[in-house]
Amino acid sequence: MNTRVFLNILHIAERLKDTPRHCTTSKRRVESVAEHSWRVALMASLLRNELPDVDIDKVVNMCLIHDLGECFTGDIPAFNKTDQDRKIEDDLLNEWVESLPKEVLDYMKALYTEMNDQETKESKLYKALDKLEALIQHNESPIDTWSENEYELNKTYAFENVEFSEWLMELRKDILRDTIDKIESEKPDIQNFMAGLDVLHTTNMGAERIKKNLNLDCDDVVFWCRQKIMDKDAVISRQGKNWYIKIYGYEITVNAKSYTIITAHKI
Repeated sequence: MNTRVFLNILHIAERLKDTPRHCTTSKRRVESVAEHSWRVALMASLLRNELPDVDIDKVVNMCLIHDLGECFTGDIPAFNKTDQDRKIEDDLLNEWVESLPKEVLDYMKALYTEMNDQETKESKLYKALDKLEALIQHNESPIDTWSENEYELNKTYAFENVEFSEWLMELRKDILRDTIDKIESEKPDIQNFMAGLDVLHTTNMGAERIKKNLNLDCDDVVFWCRQKIMDKDAVISRQGKNWYIKIYGYEITVNAKSYTIITAHKI
């Protein structure tokens, strides 16, 4: 393989750095496919001693290339991905792989075939880690970034993929415990906040500040803020003593204890 072909492969793979996934990081930044692939590969590498009968180097290679098809299609969440979506992704990936030098072509085709067949321990481990990493990332992300269906999906997802390994089954159970703890500790908090919106208020100074920040022409700033907070598209999170509500380019800050609207501004 000459150096120019090598660089061209890397230029295609670089697209994954800019390909967003459905989930966010713990600090609310949308993660990229490249970041996901890196941590799946790291997970495999860390299991070298836990699963001595598995060719971990092969699994790491599988993890590194498993989402390269998304260079051409972007990422679609598993719960939205159709058979047609998968076919388009596979066709575009295969077309690219067939254009690679023979030594790379043969190696990648062999890996993809094994990954798709799901018959070897290596292919099963790659598939399990791919799904488990997504669950771990969800447990790390703010719960208000979850889709509504994920509250239940994250409790059941991937159990069938870890049945071949006692160690992975225990890992999946630990992830489930984290999921349940997260839901119980975070979601009710938001519900309690929403239930107390009748006492939402602000000071005269706060109202004037909000009108100025947002160029509002209304008399009832509290009513305006309450309507925005109750909007189905509002993203609500708590950091320390305050609630932060992001909606349609605005951010509203509310004291969690007193329900005082501290400020609101354009993002």
